[in-house]
Amino acid sequence: MHMIVKRLAFIFCISFMLFSAAWAADSPTQDPIYPDRRKPQFTKNFGYALFPYPYSLPGIGSGIGLVGGAMNIADTYTDAYGIVFTGDVRGEAVGVADIHLIPRRLILDVGYSALNKATIQSYSQRGMNTDKNDYRLLELGDTEYYGGRMTATFFDRRFEIYSAWYQGASKLKSIRDRDGNVIVEAQNAPRQTGHVTSFGSRLDLTDDYSDPRRGFRIDVTRSQSPPSDSGPDYYVMDYNTTAYIPIGRRSTWAFNFLRSDAVVLKTGATTTAELHLGLNCSTITDPQQQQFCNEVIQNMIANNKYGTATSLGGFSRLRGYPQGRYKGAHTLFYGTEIRWNLTDERTPFNIFVMKDVRTSVQVALFYETGVTSDVESDLTRRSNMRDDYGLGVRVVTASGVVFRGDLGFGREGASPAIFIGYPWEI
Repeated sequence: MHMIVKRLAFIFCISFMLFSAAWAADSPTQDPIYPDRRKPQFTKNFGYALFPYPYSLPGIGSGIGLVGGAMNIADTYTDAYGIVFTGDVRGEAVGVADIHLIPRRLILDVGYSALNKATIQSYSQRGMNTDKNDYRLLELGDTEYYGGRMTATFFDRRFEIYSAWYQGASKLKSIRDRDGNVIVEAQNAPRQTGHVTSFGSRLDLTDDYSDPRRGFRIDVTRSQSPPSDSGPDYYVMDYNTTAYIPIGRRSTWAFNFLRSDAVVLKTGATTTAELHLGLNCSTITDPQQQQFCNEVIQNMIANNKYGTATSLGGFSRLRGYPQGRYKGAHTLFYGTEIRWNLTDERTPFNIFVMKDVRTSVQVALFYETGVTSDVESDLTRRSNMRDDYGLGVRVVTASGVVFRGDLGFGREGASPAIFIGYPWEI
């Protein structure tokens, strides 16, 4: 508890100093504690989007999905979204967000997804010391994931407390090399399940909840993963803060800091036999492929020993690297992004596949650096960190949706991403 208080105090002080200095320079006659909201925080502007989503997964196949969403349905705050996959991967995901059980006070989000098969990249070890192509593919079948989140919000969304519960299940089908060739198939593997329960709070002292341009916010979340099957009993503490320094009348310079730590209360299975995966690496005759198989097993054992904190890579942090590229028990991340709002408007648009009210078109430049490791002391070594930089284009809408396209560059090449919502929020 003492360490938690120290980290919260550090995060608050850094964010407050950045914000206060910028606020004083930009608006010396205004209250330096926090800015006024520049627009209503709950709106009922209707919008929708529908577009194709092609995919190609190494070793699994390719196809096309159809993504759609409707915001603020029937003069309410409620949104609905979904995606359907066809081709080599079949499945769907649906969700309903912003269900106001108590208007502007208690909000529910729920979601469900299922795929007939999926693939996960498993690098030779956790942490930062792996090469770009040093991974294997875990093929999973009968995957299912569902859950929901409840948020209580107060003071014009300046303070929130939330809880969430998510459960997933899948069955390991095979381990493949990065070209998709089968290394070993699982024999009679059980369908493993697990769930996560999260509790957290947010302090939001910005000028807008969905599109902040000045101020700062702090999120603290505790996510508990109780033991199931052969897994460990552990929780993850996330401390996430972002400061927004105004540039001129409508642009901003954002700074993000994340610290994430896994705390294991009880270790899970630490031997191949206890994992119940239906795998026997010793039956593989090729020495290199046998090593690949054993490395996958060792990564699972490492998770059972140390837990897994928030990963780096993908849509939110270290965007120049693939999703979930770096994993470990402890994560440290810094990011900065300059967001130029080219327009400040309310322009309705209707292009058949998309309808909304555009409030801003934005160009962004970003730089990020981060590290994750099972050994906490490794976080202090600059040589362990990975950097990336890039640019993005965003369209901000009155319905509360931010359509984002980013192109990140890291030491392993370029990584494009199309996503909904700002980075650093998940």
